[in-house]
Amino acid sequence: MTLSRRLVLAGAGLLATPSLLRAQPAYPSRPIRLVVPFPGGGATDVTARVIGERLSPLLGQPVVVDNRPGAGGLLGCDMVAKAEPDGHTLLMCTIGTASINQYLYSKMPYDPRDLAPVALVNSLANVVVVPANSRIRDIRQLLEAGKKEDMTYGTPGNGTSGHMCGELMKVRTGTKFTHVPYRGSATVIPDLIAGRIDLAVDNLPPYLPHIQEGRLRALAVTSKARWFALPDVPSMAEAGVEGFEAEAWFGLQAHARTPKAITERLSGLVLDICKEAGAITRLRDVGSEPRPLDAAAFGRFIEAENAKWKEVVRVSGAKLD
Repeated sequence: MTLSRRLVLAGAGLLATPSLLRAQPAYPSRPIRLVVPFPGGGATDVTARVIGERLSPLLGQPVVVDNRPGAGGLLGCDMVAKAEPDGHTLLMCTIGTASINQYLYSKMPYDPRDLAPVALVNSLANVVVVPANSRIRDIRQLLEAGKKEDMTYGTPGNGTSGHMCGELMKVRTGTKFTHVPYRGSATVIPDLIAGRIDLAVDNLPPYLPHIQEGRLRALAVTSKARWFALPDVPSMAEAGVEGFEAEAWFGLQAHARTPKAITERLSGLVLDICKEAGAITRLRDVGSEPRPLDAAAFGRFIEAENAKWKEVVRVSGAKLD
């Protein structure tokens, strides 16, 4: 290549550089939408608001929580999977949306690989709960009744951790519970209090005030050991269902093609937020435990959860279309 040819190419490169820089504005350049694939009032919504309120001043842009419920979380996930991969549309994912759904549904409206981990935020126990006036006083009575009667159990939706815990409970105990899916925890609770369903299996946080105020009775938690928010309530394993363990979890995902620099920045900020005393208090106040993991560690965690819940779905025979 001649010297004059090299100079022309070098000059073209210098001229192109400013336009390339202009094509990649500083992040974020506008408000960020944090999609919650479930209605307001549930654990996913509470977690999103704890994170969103603190991300906003750190990023210098509003973080708007956008509840997009439907189809066990598929609608909200599909929205993020098909958004521009620029970090301005994020997903508050759950154990259901990030792990379980892909094994329950024969067809997905999006490829799960289109969503990438940013950070794990927190985890919590599910709770098995009945109305305060129920004749069922403890988990052993419930399991005995469930083997003889066709009882109904409510969850916040198909594919949620409550649904899977309920199906796992049926498989492990020989009970005959019939699943009644709702559109979020906030719609389960009124029917449960009124006795229109026999029990619920769901994330603990939205039920905690009703349990504490005597409107509902907690029978067991699904964590390996007793949960800090309900120290007097036994775990399923403690109640005799050996090896029963399942915790719900919540994290942040982004479109898989989001620039690495953006996901790494978001990951670092979320981990910092999870160490703040105020955020820890908020998360624990609703019954969850902070469990921060960065993007890489969260990715490995999801892989382990996928293996676990794929087997649970297979054993339970649960399928959704």
